[in-house]
Amino acid sequence: MAIRQAVCIPMLKPAEMGLDAFFEIVAEIGFDAVELWGRGDDFAQLMKTAAAHRLAVASFIGVAPMGGGLNAREHHARIQTELQVAIDVAADNGIPGIICFSGDRRPGLTDEEGINNTAEGLKRIAPYAEQKGVNLNLELLNSRVDHKGHQCDHTAWAVAVCEQVNSPRVKILYDIYHMQIMEGDLIRTIRDNIAHFGHFHTAGVPGRGNLDDMQEINYSGVARAISETGYDLYVGHEFTPGGDLVAALRQAYNLFNVV
Repeated sequence: MAIRQAVCIPMLKPAEMGLDAFFEIVAEIGFDAVELWGRGDDFAQLMKTAAAHRLAVASFIGVAPMGGGLNAREHHARIQTELQVAIDVAADNGIPGIICFSGDRRPGLTDEEGINNTAEGLKRIAPYAEQKGVNLNLELLNSRVDHKGHQCDHTAWAVAVCEQVNSPRVKILYDIYHMQIMEGDLIRTIRDNIAHFGHFHTAGVPGRGNLDDMQEINYSGVARAISETGYDLYVGHEFTPGGDLVAALRQAYNLFNVV
């Protein structure tokens, strides 16, 4: 199955390049969508400019990442409110999923308690997500290099949350870069858990660079494995481009342009 692909804004857009010019390049290469990190003052303009280039919006962050995560009950009411607003935005604009986070480990908080708390928080908002047809994608992040202390750092942890919530709208954002650092065994993990995955991110390991042969992930094999599962949502490219921007974007696109 053909994989729908998105590029992450602002990570892939050079600061000196205008949005219109960047989206023109993205559309010309063949990408289907863009992915936005947050709902800042420029959110409406980003969506409008994307639409002008016939690019969808694949995803955005639904909660304040630094405000505390779902693994702490004291944050549940705030997160529920933030996610409800984000779900409305997504539903109104045809955006299939929004991103949420577990939060960091804390002294005395076991993995089991973190799973229970995170599932409890998601259960509060899952019925609304089901009503609106929007996925809540719990992001897997590495806790070794980039996000030290983050609790949702292994696939099994995130799957346990999904199984507890038991909602068709509570999914996992499987970040290939982060999980290569934490686990490896990417293709087997994708095949075994694809029913729980609502979004993917890519980047080269180490360093978050291009998806080229200077990094360790066999992205051609990973892309083909994703395609073979019948996955029909988005893969979002979230790497830091090195060298020629257009060449880096085209290389990433071609790797995942499989059927």
